[in-house]
Amino acid sequence: MIGSHVWRRVMIQRCHRHIDILCRRSKNLLFHPSFSTSSALQQIQNLSFDLKDFPVERIRNFSIIAHVDHGKSTLADRLLEITGTIPKGDNKQVLDRLQVERERGITVKAQTATLVYHHKGQDYLLNLIDTPGHVDFHYEVSRSLAACHGAILLVDANQGIQAQTVANFYLAFELDLDIIPVLNKIDLPNAQPDMVAEQIYNVFDIDKSEVLKVSAKQGKGVTEILDAVIERLPCPHYERAKPLRAFVFDSWYDRFKGVVALVSICDGTLSKGDKVTCSSTQKTYEITELGVMHPTQIACPTLYAGQVGYVMMNMRNTSEARIGDTFYHEGKPVEAMPGFKKATPMVFAGMFPMDQSEFPMLRNAIEKLTLNDRSVQVKVDSSPALGQGYRLGFLGLLHMEVFNQRLEQEFDASVITTAPNVAYKMKIMGEKNIKHYGSDEVTVLNPCLMPDPSIITEYLEPMVNGTIISPADFINEVTVICLNRRGQVKDQSYIDDNRVMIQVKFPLAEILVDFFDELKSKSSGYASFDYEDAGYEVSELVKITFYLNGREVDEMTMIGHITRARDIARSVCLKLKDTIPRQQFLISVQGKVGSKVVAREDIKPYRKDVTAKLYGGDVTRRTKLLKKQAEGKKRLRKIGNIDIPKDAFIQILRK
Repeated sequence: MIGSHVWRRVMIQRCHRHIDILCRRSKNLLFHPSFSTSSALQQIQNLSFDLKDFPVERIRNFSIIAHVDHGKSTLADRLLEITGTIPKGDNKQVLDRLQVERERGITVKAQTATLVYHHKGQDYLLNLIDTPGHVDFHYEVSRSLAACHGAILLVDANQGIQAQTVANFYLAFELDLDIIPVLNKIDLPNAQPDMVAEQIYNVFDIDKSEVLKVSAKQGKGVTEILDAVIERLPCPHYERAKPLRAFVFDSWYDRFKGVVALVSICDGTLSKGDKVTCSSTQKTYEITELGVMHPTQIACPTLYAGQVGYVMMNMRNTSEARIGDTFYHEGKPVEAMPGFKKATPMVFAGMFPMDQSEFPMLRNAIEKLTLNDRSVQVKVDSSPALGQGYRLGFLGLLHMEVFNQRLEQEFDASVITTAPNVAYKMKIMGEKNIKHYGSDEVTVLNPCLMPDPSIITEYLEPMVNGTIISPADFINEVTVICLNRRGQVKDQSYIDDNRVMIQVKFPLAEILVDFFDELKSKSSGYASFDYEDAGYEVSELVKITFYLNGREVDEMTMIGHITRARDIARSVCLKLKDTIPRQQFLISVQGKVGSKVVAREDIKPYRKDVTAKLYGGDVTRRTKLLKKQAEGKKRLRKIGNIDIPKDAFIQILRK
């Protein structure tokens, strides 16, 4: 009997220990889009409405677009509360499920939610898609808008129109979406709704009478938005009687259920157990589960034309879930929907595992995460110092940092990220060289692999068209920043009495890291910035290499403009000096262009006071001890290894 009590106590302790471990491992899953609620909870949750009761005439698919921090997620919370999708209470960022989104206070992934709203005696099915606002995630916005027929353009009544507001408006305008302009945060003491409505008229040519004024935080005026969505946005022009056409506009990997795809049912119906064929690969799958996001995953038997939901299929490979694909019933082919314009990576960086034994785990993590973020470009890479890894292409530096953070939080992958750079193009000469590289134009993603300067006839660097919106009081400071970054001011216009919009053409490398921070600093936080790709232009570039005690550090190699090479080398050497820990021996940090040293810094060694034991006596005794110490330091310098901290590659480029 005593033994059974002891055994029971031991088993209880083991259970508690296992539960504790599982909680620690799964704390990041709670915010992941694929882990919205527990399976037990999903089983008891049922839809309070029947999807077949909503013909396409009573369906509205819409998105919320805005500049970052203008209140998209807060407005989405109020819409969910008013429609009864979630209970009223202290709801904050309900659709921001990733841990990185809650930590940073920004939306990274576009999320969907199905709502039901009663309007003039009828129930309407509304599919809401909350989108990111930061320029680095514009690809998420474009994908979401492809599944919509209208958009709410949200503008902060305190800050007014910002650069990303302009970019997102034209993104929706090009897709021919109907737009409802909404002024948010009218409850703030500094709000100027009339002046911002004037800005909307001047920039977008939208009549001021169409602008709705709300406070998403307090819920004031939000009901009018729902009424406007039903009355001013069109319904989908699809038919249930036609053969199935399901458009995939997002996907992710659920570690418990496999690949999950978000689909918009363009025509026909889709039910559990149906066999569907992918138009691009011609592979056939069986639907194992489908449903709607309400706002978590809730299974239902059938999705109908015009509706948006999630589907799970017996996919064995994550690469099969291609975003932009069209699915149709087996044996009933239809014309495929137009896919998405491929995202153009702007920033490239190497990612390597902390230990080479972890490479398979890193490969698996990157495959699953790129399924959720198709804008990342992946290529296998290797480094003499860091071993085998990947060179990844991102839409911006924040995009890179968020991707890195998600790798660590969602997949426990610890990685070393090299210094980010842009993709340069170089034209080379000589038949032998052209045959070696396969073309007379070489794209250089990794500065270490830049061809020999003696065979290069022309250098090309990527350019961007930037849009800066700033108070007129700071126009001189903003112009100086642009000129210091080799920017060419193309146009300048006032959007109202106090704000100016400046169009500038920049080399991408000049705005890559700290341009936005400097712009905010010089404009007291009021200026905003957005950019788009503008192709390549001829430039004068050089390769900048860095050495520690005469040993080249390949991962630090950079390509820069010839007029900025010395400044770049000096800046990186100073930051390496601050980043690399001191050793028992002297470390010399050098920046070179070709064989010429253009910058140097020394990291002083730790030194023991070997003369502390001397009390007077002949000076030769002191000299002898110091000489002996110097010889020891010299020997250490020859054999000593210098470890660069893993975060140094990004830190050296920061201010």
